[in-house]
Amino acid sequence: MAAARDQLLDVIRGLMAGQSPPLHALVVPSEDAHQSEYVSEQDKRREFISGFTGSAGLALITMNEALLWTDGRYFLQATQQLSNRWKLMRMGEDPPVEAWIADNLADGAAIGINPWCISVDSAQRYEHAFSKKHQTLFQLSIDLVDEVWMDRPPVEPRPVIVHPVEFAGRSVSEKIKELREKLLHEKATAIIITALDEVAWLYNIRGSDVDYSPVVHSYAIVTLHSAFFYVDKRKVTAEVQKYMVENGIDIRDYEMVQSDNATELDGLRKAHIRDGAAVVQYLSWLDNQMQENYGASGYFSEIKGSHKKGISATKLTEVSVSDKLEGFRATKEHFRGLSFPTISSVGPNAAVIHYKPEASTCSEMDADKIYLCDSGAQYLDGTTDITRTVHFGKPLEHEKSCYTAVLKGHIALDIAVFPNGTTGHALDILSRAPLWREGLDYRHGTGHGIGSYLNVHEGPHLISFRPTARNVPLQASMTVTDEPGYYEDGSFGIRLENVLICKEANAKFNFGDKGYLAFEHITWAPYQAKMIDPKLLTPVEIEWVNTYHSDCRRILEPYLNEQEKEWLRKATEPIALSG
Repeated sequence: MAAARDQLLDVIRGLMAGQSPPLHALVVPSEDAHQSEYVSEQDKRREFISGFTGSAGLALITMNEALLWTDGRYFLQATQQLSNRWKLMRMGEDPPVEAWIADNLADGAAIGINPWCISVDSAQRYEHAFSKKHQTLFQLSIDLVDEVWMDRPPVEPRPVIVHPVEFAGRSVSEKIKELREKLLHEKATAIIITALDEVAWLYNIRGSDVDYSPVVHSYAIVTLHSAFFYVDKRKVTAEVQKYMVENGIDIRDYEMVQSDNATELDGLRKAHIRDGAAVVQYLSWLDNQMQENYGASGYFSEIKGSHKKGISATKLTEVSVSDKLEGFRATKEHFRGLSFPTISSVGPNAAVIHYKPEASTCSEMDADKIYLCDSGAQYLDGTTDITRTVHFGKPLEHEKSCYTAVLKGHIALDIAVFPNGTTGHALDILSRAPLWREGLDYRHGTGHGIGSYLNVHEGPHLISFRPTARNVPLQASMTVTDEPGYYEDGSFGIRLENVLICKEANAKFNFGDKGYLAFEHITWAPYQAKMIDPKLLTPVEIEWVNTYHSDCRRILEPYLNEQEKEWLRKATEPIALSG
C-alpha cells in the first residue's frame, strides 16, 4: 500500500504541472469543506495521500519533496506511518508551512489548494507570507487528490434526524428569532453558517455523516426574513420535510450554496457589458495601430499588407498592447484590476495554452500571424474572462478552417439544452465533436466556473473530459465559460471564450419530469468575419452568429464613441447564407 501511495505522488505532480498556471506546490489540509476537525471517510484526503492517520496535520507536495506537518501528539505515530518519501515537519520546532514555502520555493511560485478546505484566516496568512517573493496561492476548481483517489468512499445518504426540543432545550423558532435580533444589532442582513455543529444546533437536527459526531453535511443561511437549509435532499425524510416547513426553513440542494444569487447574476451581466465595450475599444485601436505601424491590411481586409515591420518608430509588443487593453478596462465603472495575467500571444506563442508574456522576452506584433488574447477583469459587480482570436493580415485557408471548427464547437455548447442532473463531463463532447470531425482537438477543459468579484476559476463544477467533471451536475444560476480551442505547436493557437449562465430551458416537453436547462451568454465582443469560412457553417450557426453580432451592436454602442461605433458596425455585419 505504501509503495502504491508513493507512486501517486508522481501522478499528482503530473496533474500539478498541467494546471493553469503550473503549480510548484500543493497544500493538502486535514479539514473538509466545513473546516471540521473530524471528517468523514471520503474527506480524509491528507490521510489518503500521506498514509498518516492522525486527526491533525497538513501535507505539502512540491515537485521534489513531500512534507507533513503535525503536532507533538503525533510525532511518533507519523514517523511510523510515513514512508521514506515523506519528511516529517514538527509543529513548534520546524517553520510553519507558509514560512517554509516562502523560504524554499522560487520567486513567483504558484501554490495550489482546494479553497473549500482552508479558512479565510489561513488563506490570508499564507498570502501575506508569500507576498515577499511574489508567490501566489491559487484556488483550484478541482481537488487533485480526488483525481487520483480511485476508490474514494462514496457519499452515503444517511437520514437527517429531528432533535426533540425536550433535549435541545429551545425550539428552532426561538433560536432563529434571537439570531435575527443579533443581525439587526450588528446592522447585518444575513449570516452563512458552515460549521456542522452550529447548523445542527441552530436547526435542532442531528445525523451520522461523521463517525462519532452526530452531524449532517449541510449549510445554513439565515436572513432577516428567510432561512435556508442546504443538504443532500436524499437525506431528508417526510418528517424532516414537514418539520422544516413548519419552522419556515427552505430546504435546498447542498451544492446550491455555491450558486450565484440574482443580485450577483445581474451584476455579472452589467460587468460583462462594460468589459465588452473595453474589448471592442481595444480591437478597434489595435486594428488602427497595426495598419499604421505595420502596414497591415487590418481587421476587415484579407489583402496582404506592405510590411513596415521594423521601419515604424512605434513598436507594438504582446505586453505593450495588453497594457493598452488594461487601460481601456480601467476607465470602466467599478474596475478593480485584472482577474488573471493577460494571455497576449502572437503566432507560435498562441499555441502555448497558458502563455505568459514578459516585457523583456515577449514577441513583437506581426500582421502575418494569428493573435490570441485571453483576458479578464475584476469589477465590484462581477468577474470577466473572454478570449478572442484575430488576424490583421491574410489568414491561411487552414487557419480559417480551424477557426471555424472552434467556432462551431463554441456555438454547440452555447445552444445546448439538457436535463437537470447533467454534468459538465457529458457536455464536453458537444464542443469537441465539430473539431473531431476535422481531426482536431484540444488538451484542456471546455469550461470552468467563474465568480462574482471573486476567483476567475471557481468550482466545483466544470465542463471537461477529466473525471472530476462527473462529480457535480450543472444547476440553474451557475456560471461557466465556453472556451474550445485548437493549437498547432510552433505555428498558431485559436481559442474563443464566452461566459455563460445556466438557466431553466423553455423546452416544449419535460420527459421524466426532470426539468431542462440551457445557457445564456453574457460576454459581448465580435467574432472576426474574415477568419470564418461560411461554407463550413450550417444555416443555424450562421443565424446564431448574426443574432449575436446584432445583439453586440445594440448592447455595446451606448458605451462607444462614433469612431468605435462605426468599427463595431462593420465588425458585426451579417454573414450571408452560403449557397
